[in-house]
Amino acid sequence: MAALLAQGRRVIGPVVRDGAIMLDDVASAAELPWGTRDDQDAGRYALTPGAATAAFGAVHGPQSWKRVLFPPRELVWRARRAGDSFEVDPGDNPDERPLALLGVRPCDLAAIGVLDRVLGGGAHPDGAYLARRSGALVIAVQCTHPGGTCFCASMGTGPRAGAGADLTLTELDGAEHGGVILAEAASESGAAVLAAVPHRPATGLELGAAEAALADAESSMGRMLDNDDLPSTLRDALGSARWEAIGERCLSCASCTLVCPTCFCSTVEDLTDVTGDHTERWARWDSCFSADFSYIHGGSVRTTTASRYRQWLTHKLGTWHDQFGTSGCVGCGRCITWCPVGIDITEETLILQGEVGREVGREVGREVGREVGR
Repeated sequence: MAALLAQGRRVIGPVVRDGAIMLDDVASAAELPWGTRDDQDAGRYALTPGAATAAFGAVHGPQSWKRVLFPPRELVWRARRAGDSFEVDPGDNPDERPLALLGVRPCDLAAIGVLDRVLGGGAHPDGAYLARRSGALVIAVQCTHPGGTCFCASMGTGPRAGAGADLTLTELDGAEHGGVILAEAASESGAAVLAAVPHRPATGLELGAAEAALADAESSMGRMLDNDDLPSTLRDALGSARWEAIGERCLSCASCTLVCPTCFCSTVEDLTDVTGDHTERWARWDSCFSADFSYIHGGSVRTTTASRYRQWLTHKLGTWHDQFGTSGCVGCGRCITWCPVGIDITEETLILQGEVGREVGREVGREVGREVGR
């Protein structure tokens, strides 16, 4: 921690707050969630005791790094009347210290990569996002204890960290190696941090223990998702009655999009005071679960909860591939854990896949029958 602060960085990492793992400024390693694990299932989250020597034993809470790099609400500009004209300023001065993102899980590392393409690339990148992302040091922590709703192995985003980290940590919390953290630098910035802290070469036993823990995590995910030809399957399922069944449960609360580390939809709103001398423009997160999200000249395109859930899931797992060349899901499982009624994206997808498969089978049977009839 001292090495990061010595570089003049603003360090953000996991802390325990309000009964959950949250992301906040940290000034000392003592503020990390030592000895804490988490118990997650559909619509359920609780912190539980873990190994006292582990600072990163808990997987993650409701907040992702999207919140740090792309805040939920941000002042774009403000304007004031000045005589017969007006003056505009860009709003509050941001914290200009370069960021150090400490404890980024592999699924969230992949999510940052998605946001880099969506918000940081293209013809019109988000300047505020790029300002935060530029110079940010990413310290990933590989997962050796997946959560009950995790399915990153299905999405190819974990439990091993992929590209994008400057420094990758693997924490060993077993009786033999408890307290040992393996570190691997993947950039000059990461190497500079590693050089500033006491370290030694890892032993063969430690490397073996890390490999065994990661292999065990990969085979013990709480959930799984079959990605085989999923985009086309979802296209074939657009008329399924299952959407209505989901819509009867869904509260359209937008919790899934708020906790999702890749959902990026936003809108702007203008605020004016009663004098008419001052106005502000704010950017804030939006959600396709909002009835007004698809409002077009006189009404919403998606008027039912079922249609809004269908839009979210088919975009996330299907048409996102057409737009961005990748899935919009990284398998973190937050949408399952933090859904108030416990709707499970992996379960619903499996049901839809089963329906489409049965229909394909029936069509093949009918075709065979026609051939035989001829």
